[in-house]
Amino acid sequence: MSELNRRKIIFGSLFLPLAACANNTITKSGADIDSNADEALNLLFKINPDSRSIYARAAGVLIMPNVAKASFGIGGSYGEGVLRINEAPVDYYSVASASYGLQLGAQKFSHVLFFLTQEALRDFRTIDGWELGADAEVAFRDVGYSYGVSSNTITKPIYGIVFAQVGVMAGASLEGAKYSRLIRG
Repeated sequence: MSELNRRKIIFGSLFLPLAACANNTITKSGADIDSNADEALNLLFKINPDSRSIYARAAGVLIMPNVAKASFGIGGSYGEGVLRINEAPVDYYSVASASYGLQLGAQKFSHVLFFLTQEALRDFRTIDGWELGADAEVAFRDVGYSYGVSSNTITKPIYGIVFAQVGVMAGASLEGAKYSRLIRG
């Protein structure tokens, strides 16, 4: 096998999982994102009823209903979601990340970020390319496991829950993910 063909195979195998996992998420309308967000939020409330109290207390909630992640040495993820304040959609956002190292697989998951203070919400809305930092706490939700969290047990101004994982990967992570505002109609 020639060196050029070997490089094409390696390059293609790196990005094929990403293309297959994307599943047309980049072209969703605001109405599609809202509908998917409603479904994801209902699923979260079903599998973790305690999250309702956190939702009710939050200054704003970012719902990312479908985040696709794939890797073959080099990996990436992408998803689109909606920021709701007082249950009304106010802005649309994308989340993207890139990674490298010993990793292989593809996964789809949902996550919700609860902004529990006005300051945390303001910072998120005013910083383009916002990243989760030390002021955030993230939990991963698998079916059959109860968090036992409520709005009284959270100590950080931002709380995130990752849930509805489908696929095979060493785990979902929000570390290094950047959130950017989208214009959607």
